[in-house]
Amino acid sequence: MGSLSIWHWLIVLLIVALVFGTKKLRNIGGDLGGAVKGFKEGMREGETPASPEKQCELSRDGTVDVEAKDKSRSNDYR
Repeated sequence: MGSLSIWHWLIVLLIVALVFGTKKLRNIGGDLGGAVKGFKEGMREGETPASPEKQCELSRDGTVDVEAKDKSRSNDYR
């Protein structure tokens, strides 16, 4: 058995397009692209050092002091 030729791949692509439809395949491609973009942004954020407002301090008595965000301001994206 040899490798598949270009004609085999075209036939497979045609069958997939007939089964799923081009609109559904386009949506799947867009979702996959968005997921990859989000993953890359998440990896990029992980490499940057934390900002001073996100850091917490450990006091001498063993408690942790953290500044909390105002909850009404954190939902501004709506």
